Amino acid sequence: MLRAISRVAKAQPVGESEFVRRAVQKQLWADAFEETRRRLAPMIRAKRIYTDEDVFTMVS
Repeated sequence: MLRAISRVAKAQPVGESEFVRRAVQKQLWADAFEETRRRLAPMIRAKRIYTDEDVFTMVS
C-alpha cells in the first residue's frame, strides 16, 4: 500500500501525507453523506419523493 501511495502521490503535485490526508477527508465526507442519506430516506419516501424529477417538481 505504501508503494501505491508513493506512486500516486508522485503523479499528483502533492506529498504522500497530503495525499493520504485528502483520501481520508474524502472518505469521511462520503461516510457522513451516506449516513445522512440513510437517515433521511424514510422521510423522503413518506413524502413520495423518489427521483430528481420529483424534487424538481416540488421546487418549481
